[in-house]
Amino acid sequence: MRYSNKMPSRLGAGLLALSMPALALAAPAVAEAEKQPLNLHAIAMFFVFVLMTLGITYWAASRTKSASDFYTAGGGITGGQNGLAIAGDYMSAATLLGLTAMLYMQGVDAYIYMVAFFVGWPVILFLMAERLRNLGKFTFADITSYRLNQGKVRTMAAISSLIVVCFYLVAQMVGAGQLIKLLFGLDYAVALVVVGALMMIYVTFGGMVATTWVQIIKACMLLIGGTAVMLLAFSRFGFSFQELTDRAMEVHKLGTNLLAPGSLLADPVTALSMALGLMFGIAGLPHILMRFFTVTDAKEARKSVLYASGIIGYFFNVIAIMGLCSIVIVGTDPQFFEGGEVGGKVIGGGNMIAMHLAQAVGGNLLLGFLSAVAFATILAVVAGLALAGASAISHDLYARVIMKGKASEATEIKISKFATVGLGIVAVLLGMAFEKMNVAFMVALAFGVAASANFPVLVLSMYWKGLTTKGALAGGYLGLFSAVAFVTLSKSVWVDVLGFASPIFPYTQPALFSMPLAFLATILVSKMDNSAEAKAEIEAFEDQYVRAQTGVGAASASSH
Repeated sequence: MRYSNKMPSRLGAGLLALSMPALALAAPAVAEAEKQPLNLHAIAMFFVFVLMTLGITYWAASRTKSASDFYTAGGGITGGQNGLAIAGDYMSAATLLGLTAMLYMQGVDAYIYMVAFFVGWPVILFLMAERLRNLGKFTFADITSYRLNQGKVRTMAAISSLIVVCFYLVAQMVGAGQLIKLLFGLDYAVALVVVGALMMIYVTFGGMVATTWVQIIKACMLLIGGTAVMLLAFSRFGFSFQELTDRAMEVHKLGTNLLAPGSLLADPVTALSMALGLMFGIAGLPHILMRFFTVTDAKEARKSVLYASGIIGYFFNVIAIMGLCSIVIVGTDPQFFEGGEVGGKVIGGGNMIAMHLAQAVGGNLLLGFLSAVAFATILAVVAGLALAGASAISHDLYARVIMKGKASEATEIKISKFATVGLGIVAVLLGMAFEKMNVAFMVALAFGVAASANFPVLVLSMYWKGLTTKGALAGGYLGLFSAVAFVTLSKSVWVDVLGFASPIFPYTQPALFSMPLAFLATILVSKMDNSAEAKAEIEAFEDQYVRAQTGVGAASASSH
């Protein structure tokens, strides 16, 4: 395939799917991949991981007594532990496999994607981490509804949270099924049931304590596995980045353009919209925001973002080097191509590049370990998502909206466990229904909704005195519906899924359009609201501001 400034749409859709941190390889390339032979090394190592995490879940179950324990591990996680857990929640199998494959195919464009994923963390560190910890209890809806109408604002926040969680979950489940078919040789349906069942066990019995430790172990495994492959591969070039890039440019079809931005920036509007969606979407993802309520105080919240940023930044660079090494090591080895033809179709599909690199430098043992890590990665992300979804249903909708704060803690936890099981079953069924579809649009939608519905209302509720309930509802719902509408009318749904000839909305990423709409609607409607309730809400900002800055009252709130 000759390289041109306009990437072929099929490859573009696949790479978009791969590049999203939540989407574990749901591109067409995976769906078309043949089931691989049974990988006994990988199954044995994954079995060890499952036994270890089930042991942790058993231990966590004895420590999970109250709602605070279930949702936030009793606020007893340290900054370092939480930083690892956030990194574990954020770095999915697509980060490892998808971005390595993208760098192997497209060169430096993949690194631009990684930077877009990364720049959201300073926003969280400087604008949000401390205030989240000081104001929140279990979910970010606690903050958006702090001085506003509890019922209406929580309902809106819970709806947008559930939409983000569901789309993320489906993307993860489809990716999980295809990935396990590739790596382990198991059937797609079996893989979905295994992932769904384990996720239900972790969350239902162990709550946030078990979920946190699953994420920490998985983050450590991912860092160890990725670093081992990178070091073994890099050692073949004498740890010289100059030699690595020279040889990569010699053998790659792009030649010297390998390190020049290409097709991603051919359409600057899409690139900008994607970057905005990723940057501010992170700051609106319910399963990431939830992690800030698990630490003891605001100082530990800041520390956890610092650790997470360092770990994620390091891992992105590991992947970049892996991608460059694979161009030379995998790209010139006929054993990794069908029919033994270098430059032909990669065995198992393009997403197997990282796995082929592991096999080339470390044999079947390292391949087995990395495969087990990829599966563990999906489990950890899915568990975090399920807990965020369950808390939106039980804490926000049931306890606060339906029962108006009068629900007992025991009933709230019971509802949360039922919600987890329900979400698990829905995720497995939707995973089966979407097996043959390219679900890249689901990730665009998840980030678009997080950036357009959650982030504007959340940040304005913390920083802007003039926010009112009517303004928050207008902005939140407009952000939610506009993000969904733009993605539905874009090529990724209108053409690829619904089969129409051309899209109505020309861009695949909604954030550049839907996020300003949400901010504008929130501010305009708040300014026009002169009701007595609005005046009381504006006056209540002083109390919220003091608590956001000092944390006074936060400790007692999390212990209730």
